[in-house]
Amino acid sequence: MAEVFRRHGPAYLRDHVLTPGQGKALRDVIACRTAELGGHLYECLECGKQHPAYNSCRNRHCPTCQSGQAKHWLERRLERLLPTPYFHVVFTLPEPLRAIALANPKLVYDLLFVAATLTLQELAATHLDAQLGITAVLHSWTREMLFHPHLHCIVTGGGLSLDQSRWVPRRKKFLFPVAVIGALFRGKFLDALVRAQKAGKLHFAGTSAYLADPVAFAKLRDQLYKTHWVVFAKRPFAGPWQILTYLSRYTHRVAISDSRIRLVQDDRIVIKTRGDRTCTLRPEEFVRRFLLHVLPPEFRKIRHYGLLAPGNLNTRLATARQLLAAAGYLYVCRPVQPGEILGEPIIRTLRCSACGSENIRVVELLPLARAPPATL
Repeated sequence: MAEVFRRHGPAYLRDHVLTPGQGKALRDVIACRTAELGGHLYECLECGKQHPAYNSCRNRHCPTCQSGQAKHWLERRLERLLPTPYFHVVFTLPEPLRAIALANPKLVYDLLFVAATLTLQELAATHLDAQLGITAVLHSWTREMLFHPHLHCIVTGGGLSLDQSRWVPRRKKFLFPVAVIGALFRGKFLDALVRAQKAGKLHFAGTSAYLADPVAFAKLRDQLYKTHWVVFAKRPFAGPWQILTYLSRYTHRVAISDSRIRLVQDDRIVIKTRGDRTCTLRPEEFVRRFLLHVLPPEFRKIRHYGLLAPGNLNTRLATARQLLAAAGYLYVCRPVQPGEILGEPIIRTLRCSACGSENIRVVELLPLARAPPATL
């Protein structure tokens, strides 16, 4: 990724108008682990060879910097699993809403989180008289890096009764009927979107500019109410860790991983999509698609609700665990294997490239690279 951006990013920055977040993400990835960010100079105590190690940019959109964060996230999630089946539920925004989402990413993404999780919690209260545990992760891309906002939810197959006296299991093979989930999700999302439009909170630009006309917006609203909204619900085949491990590959990165970039040339970039299939993009188009998925500043793309909400971890989640244990349900987390998240080891040992020794020390701090002084 860094190679692509270093080759083609400066030209894209020069020729296109970007949001502050997009510009920062692009510049940070270009500078990541280069002399521009400074670093440390290591020296091998065995052979004397010196090794410069440059600092990371720590931008959350940089695929290089987020590997360790993904591993820690997965470990914490596995520690909080309950000994109960889990379901994987995916909420997808219909195609006509994508232009609005591009123009209003924070508002639309927030509405997606709220509408999806309220749908699950309301159905749990109605059908089970219980509170679920939900972890929701936002994705906004396809394998071709096209804009496709959707929300992955990992949901407990049952919940803690509202009076906190018992665990209420979901005995059927499905969580709730997907048609019911989809209809309720559609109603909640569109109701909130219409209220935002009436309050003047929506911004219309680009391909959504025509929706500034109230008649056009009302027509789209009516069309969306008649549309079937896709909701995917499935029980993880190999257990909850399967979907957690899958999501951990995307929780701390955006759009594409380095491993899927097969070829980088001056006039084209080839990426892997599914199986043996590939997609060839012009460099400018590759950068454009990547920047579609830069998140709004301080936006949280991973959120926890119900039993897994931060305020419930030491109260209701602990109560649920005690009730399940008393009923004889015990669950031991499958350990995370090194390299399971990103396909390569996360922890690397620093070795001398000349002699292979691990006896290395820092001898100098490398300052940030600075431009030469201006001449008069």
